[in-house]
Amino acid sequence: MKNHALRTYRSDESLPREEQLAWKIAEVAADPVAVTAEVTDMIINRVIDNASVATASLGRAPVVAARGQSEAHPYAPGATVFGSTVRSSPEWAALANGVAVRELDFHDTFLAAEYSHPGDNIPPILAVAQHTGMDGAALVRGIATGYEIQVDLVKAISLHAHKIDHVAHLGPSAAAGIGTLLGLPVATIYQAIGQALHTTTATRQSRKGEISTWKAYAPAFAGKMAIEAVDRAMRGQTSPSPIWEGEDGVIAWLLDGPSGHYEVPLPEAGEAKRAILDSYTKEHSAEYQAQAWIDLARKLGAQHPELKDPANIDRIVLATSHHTHFVIGSGAGDPQKYDPTASRETLDHSVPYIFAVALQDGTWHHVDSYTPERAGRPDTVELWHKITTVEDPEWTRRYHSNDPAEKAFGGRVEITLTDGSTITDEIAVADAHPFGARPFARENYLAKFRGLAEGVLPHSETERFLALAQRLPELTAAELGGLTVWTPGLPTPPRGLF
Repeated sequence: MKNHALRTYRSDESLPREEQLAWKIAEVAADPVAVTAEVTDMIINRVIDNASVATASLGRAPVVAARGQSEAHPYAPGATVFGSTVRSSPEWAALANGVAVRELDFHDTFLAAEYSHPGDNIPPILAVAQHTGMDGAALVRGIATGYEIQVDLVKAISLHAHKIDHVAHLGPSAAAGIGTLLGLPVATIYQAIGQALHTTTATRQSRKGEISTWKAYAPAFAGKMAIEAVDRAMRGQTSPSPIWEGEDGVIAWLLDGPSGHYEVPLPEAGEAKRAILDSYTKEHSAEYQAQAWIDLARKLGAQHPELKDPANIDRIVLATSHHTHFVIGSGAGDPQKYDPTASRETLDHSVPYIFAVALQDGTWHHVDSYTPERAGRPDTVELWHKITTVEDPEWTRRYHSNDPAEKAFGGRVEITLTDGSTITDEIAVADAHPFGARPFARENYLAKFRGLAEGVLPHSETERFLALAQRLPELTAAELGGLTVWTPGLPTPPRGLF
């Protein structure tokens, strides 16, 4: 890996496009380096993972609405859509599939200077692959690039520090991945990256306060914009330049300002794209920084059943990283995080709620743990309101560590009982994390799909998809059309403009 120095340049300073970050990313995307067997294996896992959570969300309102939008844009050859028999224009298929993948907050994650769900790259790259007749090997190459670029940007550039939504890293990574998929020249990918970034920068109010259904649409929209940007670039259209480094560019006005400096790691020419191996998926349907807390709460509830009764609890304090405290903890200052009538999207960003329910139930379910009845149970509300978070500098340091063996997303809990005694424990990473107690492997991804598909898909459709996905690098263009699922009886999409 080689670090690319990034800063703002005045308009009267010379910055050749070959020295711009967008060009450097485009060079990585255009590099025909082979994908390693280990990376290919993980790409298969994440294609299965995405499909599992998309399947579980097929009947949810945001997914139904997005599917309706895609079906209003039929196209041949087009791309397939989860839950639909209509092949849609690729950008609309990417939107619908992106919403389905993101709706339950249940797919993969990478956290560093910024946070991300790099699996969000798969829907737009897959849609373009299906539409353009590419095969499974080309799709693998494109996905490897999408993950590489998003993870590299996330390692270097914090967006949330400036209240910019994390999908601003997704537009460029998806555009780069599509460029690799199609074998586009560096100059074309460069233009697409600039447009994709320019059209996907937005504030992170979508993840603040009362969180709305747009949370699932935000990354899907970024994927849609990436496809449109590639289309324009292929037609010879150009983009704002330099997009990151310009005097009125992203760094100067959206990030650290004219004096800001970053170091973005990118693979050197001929170096394999391996960043997907740095990412990790979710065992539980909740914000990633809650994963370890769910595992710890389940353990404590089993060891100390008395903790399930709020009458025995004086207070529970979760000492954790800055990011966890201020994004999903009491440090956010959002009263909605303690509101039993809050939306599902809000509850899955409330670690006090999540810890309380996991402690009492000893499990976590993508539907049952979020129902209004579950959130409103009086003993849960009482326990929930006794839970707060605090920032601990050591957990913040570990959160930002570049050492994978030290990097942590959990913290330390101190439970004070009404009799004055205390119970303390800690957890660094979720059980399913590569360094956790039960790291996810292929059998876990298969079990996750089968579990989430149960009661949604016919058994034959489940097994058809899993058999196909595990042959991903060998798939023909025709077979690639089978990488979504369908089942009868899904809700009819509501009417809109289209």
